[in-house]
Amino acid sequence: MRWDEGAGKLLLRAGQVLGAAWAAPMTLAGLLAGGVAMLRGAKASVSDGAIVFHHVPFGPGGALTLGNTILHTGGSLDAPALTYACRAHGGMDTVRLGDHERAHVYQYLVLGPLFLPLYFACGGISHRNRFEQAADRYAATGRGWWPFSGDR
Repeated sequence: MRWDEGAGKLLLRAGQVLGAAWAAPMTLAGLLAGGVAMLRGAKASVSDGAIVFHHVPFGPGGALTLGNTILHTGGSLDAPALTYACRAHGGMDTVRLGDHERAHVYQYLVLGPLFLPLYFACGGISHRNRFEQAADRYAATGRGWWPFSGDR
């Protein structure tokens, strides 16, 4: 491995650690909710850059990312999920749910506790929300998880 490759990996890892610390208040909230869910039968694992709680017995269904935690009502993040645009306008485009949620993990690493206020300021749970558009884009292509890239 060349020095610049090693330095790049080191910088990436440092950024991930700093991002995880920045997102820690939301991760703690997710861990608390996941702990309550485990008392009611949920199971924990590590996947998609997060601690994932499967079979969460509360919530509207699907998945919710809080920092580096994902609360999932189903059994696997490998499940296909309709994109937000398809849910709103019809169609059959699906993405892997875990890839969609991983985009939100990345967004939290950058925005930390600012994520939720910005998410709701951008429209909340809606196909018009740039955070959801970016997460669907990332899940479909592996690129474009940042919600303010101008590629909407």
